[in-house]
Amino acid sequence: MREPTLAGLDKLDSLPEDLAVHLDRGYDSRATRALLAALGFDGAIARQGIPAPVQAGSRRAVERTHQWMHGYGKLRRCTEKLRPVVDFYLFLAAALVVLRQRIPRARTRYRWDTRPTSRRLK
Repeated sequence: MREPTLAGLDKLDSLPEDLAVHLDRGYDSRATRALLAALGFDGAIARQGIPAPVQAGSRRAVERTHQWMHGYGKLRRCTEKLRPVVDFYLFLAAALVVLRQRIPRARTRYRWDTRPTSRRLK
């Protein structure tokens, strides 16, 4: 996927003249550097033990949420052919993920006299 992706960059409109491509450690190889030189791009590739030149931000929250969404078996084995049914299962999984996160936060934030003392609902 490296070659088609980088080759497709020159098809984009209004690119700056001094285009720099920032890549992570997985692309640190002679083949990648040769491809960048052949296409005329400056490349900033992270090396082992050195942080990446440009940090994309924290992806942990996004990856964790995707993992929660994939945890629902019906989504992993979805054989439905109708688009509304597939959308329903996705929306249901998203609602359950949000609900599962809000309940523990509500337990610690809101207090009332008959609040359960255990985490298990009876």
